[in-house]
Amino acid sequence: MKWKFVTALMLISFLLLSVGIYNAFSLPQSPQPSLRDNYRILFFHVPSAIVSFIAFTTTLISSFQYIRTGNFKWDSLASSSAKFGFFMITAALISGSIWAKVAWGSYWNWDPRETTVLILWFAYAAYFALRESVENKEDKAKISSIFSIFAYVTIPLSYLSTKFYFSLHPSTQEVSIGVNVGMTLGMNMTAFILLFLTYLFLDSFLNDVERKMEVEQ
Repeated sequence: MKWKFVTALMLISFLLLSVGIYNAFSLPQSPQPSLRDNYRILFFHVPSAIVSFIAFTTTLISSFQYIRTGNFKWDSLASSSAKFGFFMITAALISGSIWAKVAWGSYWNWDPRETTVLILWFAYAAYFALRESVENKEDKAKISSIFSIFAYVTIPLSYLSTKFYFSLHPSTQEVSIGVNVGMTLGMNMTAFILLFLTYLFLDSFLNDVERKMEVEQ
């Protein structure tokens, strides 16, 4: 039953993503001469950024749960969701830099949103470096759980950066999108979330296999 559910999640996510990609490249060009077809990157940039926040929030909750219960399954979930979140925020940084080049003339402008997301990226890169540097399983889980709680501060810092400081990056209140654009964004967002859930199930299975092998040895 579990594998049927995971397979269904994977198929639905790939189906939605395929339709979303098709729609993203089928919509008409932007009326702004400087953007034209380049605005299509937003259909991947926005879902990547939002799903990374969801993944890091999952890491935060799982870390609290590990500290509370001492159950290593929570530590595994925290690590798995952080991996997916790190991949997503890396994709958001790269796609955002491409957008910045088109819209603002430079790949990097030290804009408040760009800078705070870069701080976020380094915080979670440090999380993985910390996990790799500690050999003892219990110490690794405990220290990385505590660290991830502090690292999470970079999430609201990034989100609120456009609200408290002047930023080239548009805030959510400044963005107005049409129905077709909104539907395509929503489709890609749903696909990315389902891919995240699929990854968690698969990584959880691999972690269980690894734990069983350690016990047998």
